[in-house]
Amino acid sequence: MAKKVVIIGGGFAGLACARSLANNKNFEVTLLDKQNHHLFQPLLYQLASATLTASDIARSLRGIMSNAKNISVFLDHAYDIKPEQKVVQGKERLYEYDYLLIASGTRTSWFGNAEWEKHTVGLKNLKDAYRIRQRVLNALEQAEITDDVEEQKRLMTVVIVGAGPTGVELAGAFEDLAQHALTSDFRNIDPSNLRTIVVQSGDRILKAFSPEQSESAREYLESVGVEIMLNNRVVDVSAGKVCLREGEPIEAETIIWAAGVQASRVTKCLDVDKDRSGRIIVNPDLSIPNHPNIFVAGDVAHCKDQGGVEVPGLAPAATQMGAHVANVIMEESKMESSPYAAQKLDLRPQFRYWDKGIMAIVGRNYAVVDGGKFKLKGKIGWLAWLFIHILFLVGFRNKLSVLLQWSFAYIQRKPGSRIFGLDERSWDS
Repeated sequence: MAKKVVIIGGGFAGLACARSLANNKNFEVTLLDKQNHHLFQPLLYQLASATLTASDIARSLRGIMSNAKNISVFLDHAYDIKPEQKVVQGKERLYEYDYLLIASGTRTSWFGNAEWEKHTVGLKNLKDAYRIRQRVLNALEQAEITDDVEEQKRLMTVVIVGAGPTGVELAGAFEDLAQHALTSDFRNIDPSNLRTIVVQSGDRILKAFSPEQSESAREYLESVGVEIMLNNRVVDVSAGKVCLREGEPIEAETIIWAAGVQASRVTKCLDVDKDRSGRIIVNPDLSIPNHPNIFVAGDVAHCKDQGGVEVPGLAPAATQMGAHVANVIMEESKMESSPYAAQKLDLRPQFRYWDKGIMAIVGRNYAVVDGGKFKLKGKIGWLAWLFIHILFLVGFRNKLSVLLQWSFAYIQRKPGSRIFGLDERSWDS
């Protein structure tokens, strides 16, 4: 009889696991997600900065799984997990499982200041990206109308809290948009006066990169007009205003929060150890203590690799985790006795992370790539970033579409996705 496998989340980890189990007659797979699409999050900032469209970086989960006859896709929200009954409680129905993979991802964290959420925008999904795009472009439209110089300055100020890859990539994209793409589009304002400010609590941006790469990225951003405030911390956020630990408050129409994440809410129903971000601390095989048939992968997993180093929350790591879980499940299905027998658990392989390095695009023709001893920056880093990100896109159409869109935007320096309005608000979180 086919084993029932439930996967919560259609991100990189969940999708990798589902694809590995596709058309395997030994498994009946259920894929749950509150969205109907798989989102290529590394390119989400390009949607927010009007370079790409949603169809370039998102693809229907049903479309991806259409040829996998043993996989059912449900648009549902997992609210509760009952390990003893081996059941997942969705909003619409119950889902029984023999094996469960929790790959539900993370959400934006305001570090205990939930009241700041209504004054800021995170960047975790399509709705967030469209909100950022709409807020920035609409602010320019409002600045074009008003004759109040101080109001124009406020409208044309963007504050980005957090200087990880998301914050840095957004900052570079907005400066390029303002300095080049929009320069001839307005009559009463100069879009190049758009003020982009990055606030970082630490002493450097892109902390996960080497100090040399981090410094290189900082120098580039400052050379194109981005203001970087290091060793400073946000102490309060209100409507149109950011208060810092040091310095005067900053008035800004657009405040983007790229400073932290926390695990999705479904993890709260499991009585297991978690880290400060709510991520579940997993066993070496990615299962959770006392429940060897429940696995956790992707951003929601706190995992250490074979060298004892914490696995980063990156798409390649999540993909490797999902494939690992599928491999464990398939190997156990070949054994005759119970898959939960203690002697079999001892045989489970430890998750081994292949570190392929990290990269961030900082601006037009400039990116940093850090692969240990292998480091790139500048245009060659940008070309490497471009090739790798297109390679990892799901589906040939997406790869061709994104390549053409990028080529057009690169040559013309005129992003074609500068429309905002009611249709964009329909994208839900």
